[in-house]
Amino acid sequence: MFFVDVLETESLGNRSYLAGGPDAAVVVDPPRDIDRVIAAAARRGVRIAVVAETHVHNDYVTGGLELARLTGARYLVPAGAEVAYARVAVADGDVEPVDAGLELRAVATPGHTPHHTSYVLEEAGRAVAAFTGGSLLIGTVGRPDLVEPRLTEELARAQHASAHRLADRLEDAVSVLPTHGFGSFCSSTAAGGEHSTIGAERAANPALVQDAETFVRELLAGLDDVPAYYAHMATVNSEGPAPLDLTEPRRADADEIARRLAAGEWVVDLRSRVAFAAGHVAGSLNFEADGQLATYLAWLIPWGRPVTLLAHSADDLARAQRELARVGIDRPAAAAVGSPADWVAEGERPASFRRATFAELAAARRDGAADMVVVDVRRAAERAHGWVRGSVHLPVHEIHRRLDEVPPGTVWVHCAGGMRAAVAASVLDAAGREVVAIDDGFAAAAGAGLPLVTPSDATAA
Repeated sequence: MFFVDVLETESLGNRSYLAGGPDAAVVVDPPRDIDRVIAAAARRGVRIAVVAETHVHNDYVTGGLELARLTGARYLVPAGAEVAYARVAVADGDVEPVDAGLELRAVATPGHTPHHTSYVLEEAGRAVAAFTGGSLLIGTVGRPDLVEPRLTEELARAQHASAHRLADRLEDAVSVLPTHGFGSFCSSTAAGGEHSTIGAERAANPALVQDAETFVRELLAGLDDVPAYYAHMATVNSEGPAPLDLTEPRRADADEIARRLAAGEWVVDLRSRVAFAAGHVAGSLNFEADGQLATYLAWLIPWGRPVTLLAHSADDLARAQRELARVGIDRPAAAAVGSPADWVAEGERPASFRRATFAELAAARRDGAADMVVVDVRRAAERAHGWVRGSVHLPVHEIHRRLDEVPPGTVWVHCAGGMRAAVAASVLDAAGREVVAIDDGFAAAAGAGLPLVTPSDATAA
């Protein structure tokens, strides 16, 4: 009897899989921190015999090469992928044994990338699960615009054809097990649900219920922003990632933190946005350890810029270091644990800024507060559903490069829930602006009486 264990990386919206029988298993699309995979295999008491990549990943650094090296597993990578290391080049229809009665069959499913390959797990010759990577996701497909702009429409059409290829050859009961789609920016649209089957996707997935022209038109129209660090991931994965090093970073004192800030390096405070607003090292930036740290720090930071991490505890620091390594920020330049009292240079005081709600923003507007400016740091796709009248739109991942576009005055900054507003507020605060971080859900804006603009209003105007 086969098994499939899910290894979830929630912060990146991805899943890896350990699947096999009583003695041996395959790992599909492993994460960079392969100790999790090895531990899962040990709990099952199975040998990792095969490591399989569905594609060269654009959104995280793979652990596949190192996992195969450590375990002696055969490393399957699609034949069409240009990589600099030895691997088993997999072509459409190739079959790889996993355990007695269990085989993995490669199915070419281009679309997310030109070389994308799905893997169908077969037990006694019958398909039981499909590892679909960035091809057929739950309720959607992987985005086709991460490789080359000139290929985007061609790959969108390939996604439609690949989804049909899977649906045509697999029975309704076969499980659909994608890598992306659980909050990943590799998903072309928001994916819904935790579990699915070929039958469920056949009934509802746009790739399977729409004709090709409608599907491609709507897919291309709905694509969201691409995190900047994606531009580096495919190169790292193609060249072969270095083994992961999670040894503790060197500790920095207050004077070193000050020197690094003066040198233009990034000092990142991992504490909660509440704690950061109350007091922090002037010039430091706030990316919460419990937020989408890897996605947003890697999106904003100039690639290769040294980063020093400030954390409340050693555990928070270790978790952050692991998160960042998953997207190629391997070694912090330095780190410190404690509080602003430990990090602020002698003779200096912690900086701070206000936090507020949408109700407080509405009250300040009614009271005629002078020189107010509201900055919306949501992505364009989010703002398209409605925004606070008179607000300036500067997505959080662009604000550090567009500070000159922020009008003068006290900046009230908001997002959809508070986390990204805190990031943007810290960037503005570091630039010397007076800032108020709105730590509130955007749904509260209407209830607070703030005038909202909808797309239909904007069109009519």
